Amino acid sequence: MRDGIGPEGARSGEGGAGTGGDAPARSINRAGGGGPTVLRLGLGGELRRRREAAGVTREMAGDAIRASPAKISRLELGRVGFKERDVADLLTLYGVGEGAERTQFLALARQANAPGWWHRYADLLPGWFETYIGLEQASSLIRTYELQFVPGLLQTADYARAVTRLGHTDPDEVERRVELRMRRQELLTADGAPTLWAVIDEAALRRSLAGPELSRAQLTHLIEMNELPNVSLQIAALRHGGHAAAGGAFSILRFAEPDLPDIVYLEQLTSALYLDKRGDVDHYAAVMDRLCAQIDPPDRTVGIISRIRAEL
Repeated sequence: MRDGIGPEGARSGEGGAGTGGDAPARSINRAGGGGPTVLRLGLGGELRRRREAAGVTREMAGDAIRASPAKISRLELGRVGFKERDVADLLTLYGVGEGAERTQFLALARQANAPGWWHRYADLLPGWFETYIGLEQASSLIRTYELQFVPGLLQTADYARAVTRLGHTDPDEVERRVELRMRRQELLTADGAPTLWAVIDEAALRRSLAGPELSRAQLTHLIEMNELPNVSLQIAALRHGGHAAAGGAFSILRFAEPDLPDIVYLEQLTSALYLDKRGDVDHYAAVMDRLCAQIDPPDRTVGIISRIRAEL
């Protein structure tokens, strides 16, 4: 469950073919400011564009680096790290010979393998969730709908601890998972913080985890977080009945780099889906837009939360 007892406790679409020169490499280098995850996305996307421009199939590219077409797909989607030798072989296949551009590509491949700050928690995190943290840290806009729990970026430490204990019993592990969640939250008050637009189902606010005192403290925290200029909360009140997001929780992440597509994140119990195809992203963006239009607007959020808090 996302930000529950899981791993831690619309601009979109594909770009066109590369046009040569060092402009694409400069674009990837700018993406590196978002950290290694975004750098992998940028480098993978540029390798795909170079492959397509050269008329090379994934099968041919896989043969060049002694890998399967599936691995080429994962490389181009930024889902795995880059071996410098593989990147060099692919660049040769795509016609990128010796020179400054090739040198820069290889340097960026090395940078893309650098660990993020969350690497110290790698023993707690499956690889698919490490990817999400990297994307979250590099995003410029996060739109999320949560059904069962308060979003992890908005949880108090006590609430996060109660949620984590639903799936983990070792006290030291629980505290490290809570520490990780609190570290993630620093994103919202850092320089260049992303905008967080969160829709929370009323059922999540009323669900008791460890008594009314903890719940009231969490609701007070939501009111305080809603005052941040980059945070906007909406509550999907129970009185609205069914709504557009009936399929469950999801997040949409957008990045400042124009060459990077929006990504939809869908978490499951033992894995996650990352959707970046234009049709998929547009569908979820439309669902989010309809949901936000169906429920109470943001200027009523504080009143709704205050009323729920008074009833506990």
